[in-house]
Amino acid sequence: MASGVSIEILDLRHFTAPQLRHLLEAESEIWKERLHWDYRSSVKLLMQYLDSRMLPGYGALDSGQVTGYAFCVYEQAKAVIGDLFALSSPAGSAADIEETLLRHLLETLLNSPQIDRIESQLLFHPSGDHASVFRENGFHLYRRLFMVHRLQAHESPAPVQLPAHLELRPWRDDDLTAAARLISTAYAGHPDALINDQYCSVYGSQRFLHNIVRYAGCGAFCAPCSHVVADRLSHEVVALVLGSRVSPESGHITQLCVHPSLRRRGIARMLLGLAGHHFFRLGAAEISLTVTQANTEAVGLYRSEGYLVAHCFDAAVWDRESAV
Repeated sequence: MASGVSIEILDLRHFTAPQLRHLLEAESEIWKERLHWDYRSSVKLLMQYLDSRMLPGYGALDSGQVTGYAFCVYEQAKAVIGDLFALSSPAGSAADIEETLLRHLLETLLNSPQIDRIESQLLFHPSGDHASVFRENGFHLYRRLFMVHRLQAHESPAPVQLPAHLELRPWRDDDLTAAARLISTAYAGHPDALINDQYCSVYGSQRFLHNIVRYAGCGAFCAPCSHVVADRLSHEVVALVLGSRVSPESGHITQLCVHPSLRRRGIARMLLGLAGHHFFRLGAAEISLTVTQANTEAVGLYRSEGYLVAHCFDAAVWDRESAV
């Protein structure tokens, strides 16, 4: 337990949604201020899980008041830390309470024999927050950038002459499986595949896409802002951009990738511009995305398109095999 913190740590399933409402509302304000992100849809989903007493994690209790929470979700032999948030209380600062919660959660996960991998991307926590706790427990940390571009009236896609057998068209629901094949191919040996192992297989990429398109964890999926480049004959997807609306004024690129055989032809730049064009037409004032700092080529592309780093955060990964 962090020095100076004297709080009670209880199983999160001990609490009801109303007991955490004030925390979730306070957290929503931070998402809005720091990332221009409307977190209310995520809050609604979290409250449903809390009411069902199905969310694994811990809550911090100080004099009968819940002052913080941390939770994870399980995906077979992997655990993903979904969130960590606390408010300062007489028992200690928000940072100390969060550290105490994180240590409890990690102790549980690391001592669970059925868990072989743990991933964490605490998006709104600045890079360095709780980094020492993750490192002490054998995690590898990867710095991630949250980049933002202010949209202008002249936003338009850069023209690209595609080969005759390829077509640019809007995203369709039946593109999901072909898009998953593209992602697993495009991310082979990629830094992001170290952070999110869903990219390493078609099945995992399907789960990733399903979460983006069907759920509101990364905002509301925006079909008009999502496009693919596909082979006219085989119908294989060879490039794509997917966008979500994270607030009335903000769009977010949830995925941008191009098949390795078609890179450095301006396709990614075209798709990025196309998404920006459609977000602007729908009334958005800005567009954001996240990228791993080590992916220097992508960072360079985004900078050249007017994206600026607005926030940095850490991805943390633990793997049982590499930890032995």
